[in-house]
Amino acid sequence: MARRIILVAAFVALMASATAMAYAAAGAPGPTIDITQFAFAPAEITVEPGTTVTWVNHDQVPHAVASADKAIASKALDTDDRFAHTFDRSGDYAYYCTLHPFMTGVVHVRKP
Repeated sequence: MARRIILVAAFVALMASATAMAYAAAGAPGPTIDITQFAFAPAEITVEPGTTVTWVNHDQVPHAVASADKAIASKALDTDDRFAHTFDRSGDYAYYCTLHPFMTGVVHVRKP
């Protein structure tokens, strides 16, 4: 059972990465990270440099998106508010909600 859960989680992560790469390749609007039930979904994504990622708060309480190095910094987002950030350089960008620090995520930026 645990192995099945791990395989499903790996598949979901792979599909999220493939979807984010497809957005960048097609020149379409970038991927969206939903803030819902006090979590970022998906919690990890992989995008190409130059991709704009948008966070949307679907909770009934405010959330804010930030990185420890302050490269990512949103204002408090009320319900249905959006925050977008363009990732220009390759790297791993860990972020969290400044109002609820247990909420975390990572954007992996990779060249194709």
